Amino acid sequence: MASPMRNLVADLDRYVQSFRLFLERSTEHQSMQAFVERQLPDLIASIGNGKSTINVLSIGGGAGEMDLQILSKIRARYPGVTINNDVVEPSADQISKYKERVAQASNLENIKFTWHKETANEYQSRMDAEKKTKKWDFIHMIQMLYYVKDIPATIQYFHSLLEPQAKLLIILVSGKSGWETLWKKHGSSFPLEDLCTYVSSADLPGILDSAGLKYQLHELPSHLDITSCFIEGDREGELLLDFLTETLDFAKTAPPELKLKVLEELRKPGCSEIRDGKVFFNNSLGVIVIEP
Repeated sequence: MASPMRNLVADLDRYVQSFRLFLERSTEHQSMQAFVERQLPDLIASIGNGKSTINVLSIGGGAGEMDLQILSKIRARYPGVTINNDVVEPSADQISKYKERVAQASNLENIKFTWHKETANEYQSRMDAEKKTKKWDFIHMIQMLYYVKDIPATIQYFHSLLEPQAKLLIILVSGKSGWETLWKKHGSSFPLEDLCTYVSSADLPGILDSAGLKYQLHELPSHLDITSCFIEGDREGELLLDFLTETLDFAKTAPPELKLKVLEELRKPGCSEIRDGKVFFNNSLGVIVIEP
């Protein structure tokens, strides 16, 4: 009999392994990089007007790949200005990788880094306890809203920390992606517990409209090669299945019927496209830019 399914986040090492493999096999970062190159400069065009210091807050900064690209654009727009970059990230391993990346980078003059090993919720609790309300010129939350218990409250809290010219950038899976199809059909069978919530860009307009917030929406196409998921016993395939279902050792612990249904779903047009014998999962992203 299969052992009970557990949430992937219960084993942070396995989560980080599966996440890194996901980044290698998907065009996620290339998609985001294209956005940072083409659209971010316009979004940050006025965040530092008249300022000698720009304060940036990264929520769930991970290993810093996207953070450093965002910072390079801010630095290019405001040369000579001091940038204070605070990073909120619960994984010590990811913070360590981030620090290594900063140590190896050559173009970070005038940027000061501060890391906080904590979740978004812990950051808010600490600020409340210290009775601090530091304001920020740019806040970004990239692929992290799934790990927040109260999404509307979290968005409103960080929105309340924006300076008058600031922006809050959120990136998460698109409502038009394979994630939406997979999770709407099978999410209730996955062991989410309190560790993870399924949310896509389709859920945000309702939340933001209710809060009376102004925002823009963008779609970023992206795909993920999941061909190895269909090879029984393939280690990479098993790690990707863990990531897709947020389940620790999904291939080994899921009931056979659920495993079969998920694998069938992943091949369907609602989730993936088959090209040249390979299966590419629709990993499209939604970008939401919220005004002060």
